[in-house]
Amino acid sequence: MLSDESHKKNGQQKIIEVVQLHKELSGNPVLNGFDMSLYDGECLVVIGKSGAGKTVMIRCLVGLMTVDSGSVSILGKSIPDLDQSQLDHLRLDIGFLFQGSALYDSMSVRENLEFPLRRLRKEYADKDAVDHMVRDALASVGLEHAIDLMPSELSGGMKRRIALARTLILRPQIIFYDEPTTGLDPITAKEIIKLIKDIQVKYKTSSLIITHDLNIAKLISDRVVILVDGQNYAEGTYKELAAAGDPVIKAFF
Repeated sequence: MLSDESHKKNGQQKIIEVVQLHKELSGNPVLNGFDMSLYDGECLVVIGKSGAGKTVMIRCLVGLMTVDSGSVSILGKSIPDLDQSQLDHLRLDIGFLFQGSALYDSMSVRENLEFPLRRLRKEYADKDAVDHMVRDALASVGLEHAIDLMPSELSGGMKRRIALARTLILRPQIIFYDEPTTGLDPITAKEIIKLIKDIQVKYKTSSLIITHDLNIAKLISDRVVILVDGQNYAEGTYKELAAAGDPVIKAFF
């Protein structure tokens, strides 16, 4: 399997490090000593069965859930040690694409994209500058023509693209994707997968994707982590894991 040493030899910087992460919900262990690293410029895909703890893990990473024990470091900052103000500041460098897109139904596409700028980037008060950034983000996902549409007028794939554009508008260093292809037809899902890769190359972001869609792992991942029983059961390239003889790993492929 591909180890951290391979990345060190390539000179890649570790920008997320998770060590022995534990989290219980209602007395039941969800994460049970989970370890993981993400490197600068990398696309890391975490796969696991439904209910395996993928979403809990990613919520612990961004501070939406408190950890029971273990350490989480992002961009050199220890997440459990940050106060709310420090956490909010760090989140400016972290994009989060929610599973359901999470667009505001009462706002147009333009207003959905303006919202994070006006709320989180107070320096962007100039109307022309904001308009340029909104149009640029929409152009990156191929939907500049949808700027004045309402979410109810968008297809599922379009909503996912608009949500990604809203994430991009803050120019994050890292983007977390929570099941980005769930609920999409196979053709649209492949379009979203390609878009994720194109965006990573264009904006030089790092990507952490949690999914049960093996197509994502196969098509765009640099490394894959398999989450089993709350732990990092195995990691490596898609090709390495697909060729493994371990029956637990083979069950995913």
